[in-house]
Amino acid sequence: MNEATHTYTAIIVDDNDVDRLHTQVMVKKYPFIEIKGVYDNPLEAYTAIEEQKPDILFLDIDMEDMTGLELRRKLGNQQACIYITSYPDYALESFELAALDFLVKPINKARFDMTMERLQQYLDIKHKAALFECSLGQDAVFIKDGHEHIKLQLQDILYLEALRDYTRIVTPAKKYCVLNLLGNLLQEAAFKTFVRIHRSYAVQKHYIHKITSTEVYVNEITLPVGRSYKTAVESLLHH
Repeated sequence: MNEATHTYTAIIVDDNDVDRLHTQVMVKKYPFIEIKGVYDNPLEAYTAIEEQKPDILFLDIDMEDMTGLELRRKLGNQQACIYITSYPDYALESFELAALDFLVKPINKARFDMTMERLQQYLDIKHKAALFECSLGQDAVFIKDGHEHIKLQLQDILYLEALRDYTRIVTPAKKYCVLNLLGNLLQEAAFKTFVRIHRSYAVQKHYIHKITSTEVYVNEITLPVGRSYKTAVESLLHH
């Protein structure tokens, strides 16, 4: 097992008291995992997962109210998911839902160790990729586009658009997506020339060529002004 360089959060869901406790005890042995919640009810777990956005899910499958497979479908593939079940027949369906692994009860320790090593490698790669997807320099941003790494000059970026967990970076030539929140990017000193005009948009000031009470015009593109951002937009008129 690699030495823990980053901690990832997890939620455990199993309606069997003994199995749930056993999974919890085994997971606690791995310092790269922080257990944020343990649930016997998948409906309660769904609410907690939506609120906390953990990195990992350890799910039983055969549960009342909602199966682990149904829970995964409802959540989407946001988290790394490991199924722990007494029913091996569910393996194919679980992998069709992009499960990272499928373990059959009772859990074999050696097999569990292999799963945890694979999990840590997967999460570390994902974490490093997310960091690299938007690493900042003084006058440029480095982004990953497919298998290529591209250096964009900050002065060439027209505007930024929030897309849930991603931000779209728009230049005159092309659009890119990076795994970083718009709000996080705007806190970086490199993006000090951008102003947020809407919950979903921030524009580069020097590309603005027209402003109205409801819209901002950037390089022949019209973007909406959000109600709570009107003061920030109006302040641009005095510069």
